[in-house]
Amino acid sequence: MFVSMNNCKHIEAETILVEVAYALANEQKIIALDVPVGTTARQAVLMSGIVESFPEIDVEQATMGIFSQVLGTKGLPGPDEYQLQAKDRVEIYRPLVADPKEVRKKRAAQARQRRKEKDSRT
Repeated sequence: MFVSMNNCKHIEAETILVEVAYALANEQKIIALDVPVGTTARQAVLMSGIVESFPEIDVEQATMGIFSQVLGTKGLPGPDEYQLQAKDRVEIYRPLVADPKEVRKKRAAQARQRRKEKDSRT
């Protein structure tokens, strides 16, 4: 029996190009990779192998975003649900060293103290 190749459908997994990014104060890395359509942000991070360069990344706990939009906030799906679009860049955020609100409060208190000291000398 002869089967025409014209009648056979060649199914090829469609892929999209995305980037995974991580940065330290003195070093950054952006990895471009092709992933299958339907890949989630967390899956792309795992597929990128970025943890080999930055073993301190805890992929399961890391906060992630797409172009500065934090996943899992403001109505966006979390990293395990967000399906990447072509040209998305998954950003892996480092934990904060200090709470910005606390830093501002401390700085304001120090400024008040300096003004108070300056006023008491005059």
